[in-house]
Amino acid sequence: MPPMAFKIPEFSLLEKYGIGLIPYATAKTEDGAAKAAKRLGYPVALKVVSPQIVHKTDFGAVKIDIKDERRLRHAYEDIMENVRRRKVKGVLVQKMARKGVELIIGGKLDPQFGHMIVLGMGGVYVEVFRDVSARLCPIEKEDVHEMVMELRSHPLLTGVRGMKPISIAKLETLTAKVCRMMVKENLKELDLNPVVFDAKGYDIVDVRFSK
Repeated sequence: MPPMAFKIPEFSLLEKYGIGLIPYATAKTEDGAAKAAKRLGYPVALKVVSPQIVHKTDFGAVKIDIKDERRLRHAYEDIMENVRRRKVKGVLVQKMARKGVELIIGGKLDPQFGHMIVLGMGGVYVEVFRDVSARLCPIEKEDVHEMVMELRSHPLLTGVRGMKPISIAKLETLTAKVCRMMVKENLKELDLNPVVFDAKGYDIVDVRFSK
């Protein structure tokens, strides 16, 4: 993995629990971002890292499918112009995620019932469709299967109109790991969104949490 200009706490936490991430690097400068992208290999995504920006797409702070250095430098300049009035730590350079179904795996600490895990359709439309299922932690594989079938959009996961089903086995493993992590770290909130699944596995694109 390329050297990091700074650490991203959310990514470090996932790595601590053996939850794999898309190859990535951080950079504080345009040249640093270009070097990181070259080491990772194009195409890449470029995202701002800022404590003041949660929804990066709302600020034009995400550029995807960047195929060469010229485009990367242009994307970097464009992002920095869009966030010029915000406090910026640097940028995240990521390999592009696979194509597939975008899910959200998240959870929260309920003051009465304890930690809950949530599974649903993710991506930028997660708040539009609100297609989710929830369980109390800890969970078993059977719980994840039930959660999938409770989603209105579950045919997208189990296979429809010639589409291959996603890897339910890897979804079960990942969801169980996330549940254990939430309890052990006593997290108040956690969102892995989107997590892109296909028949072979998944790519975690973004994550945020609060303690």
